[in-house]
Amino acid sequence: MNPSGSLVFLVDDDPSVRRGLTRLLLSAGHSVEVFASAAEFLARAQHVGPSCLILDIRMPGLNGLDLQEALTRQARDEQIVFITGHADVPMSVHAMKAGAVDFLPKPFDNEALLRAVGHALARSAARTQQRIERNALRSKLDELTPREFEVLQFVIAGLLNKQIGAQLGVAEKTIKVHRGHLMEKLRVKSVADLVRLAEKARVSSARPREL
Repeated sequence: MNPSGSLVFLVDDDPSVRRGLTRLLLSAGHSVEVFASAAEFLARAQHVGPSCLILDIRMPGLNGLDLQEALTRQARDEQIVFITGHADVPMSVHAMKAGAVDFLPKPFDNEALLRAVGHALARSAARTQQRIERNALRSKLDELTPREFEVLQFVIAGLLNKQIGAQLGVAEKTIKVHRGHLMEKLRVKSVADLVRLAEKARVSSARPREL
């Protein structure tokens, strides 16, 4: 069945392929949007929920690999399943290294495609959830003052209050106050929790300078 909010996008310049795959995907319970070209798909706003992009390799204008590269440049996260009647090994290797979920040469088994779509949607759902959590954590981080954020970066680097004070040129007791404030704002109770939060939010630790 179709996970809530998920979409399957189909980009293929062959009308008969579009019709056949649309019927297959709808029969499997997926919500589907169909496009005749890569340019047409790029003109659509990015879907905020889980999504799978079934993409033909060889098309007029932008081909499938070109579209994959364009989506990567835009930091978009559609999970791609390539289909093609003209596959070769270097092409498939390139697509997979660039993050494609699967690469299916035509004619392919319908069940194989549906399995690939299911895998792509599961991966996309996990990444969507990670993005939601990361954005929520970054909103919390925005509540910190610049000095509290600096202290955070040194804490997750493993420095003690006295060492952080030496790095920033302030008293140890001042660092203790900043540290208490930032942990209260971020709603964490231990350094381990703070480190996990920073990892999820992709906060980098500070590099201590030689004193």
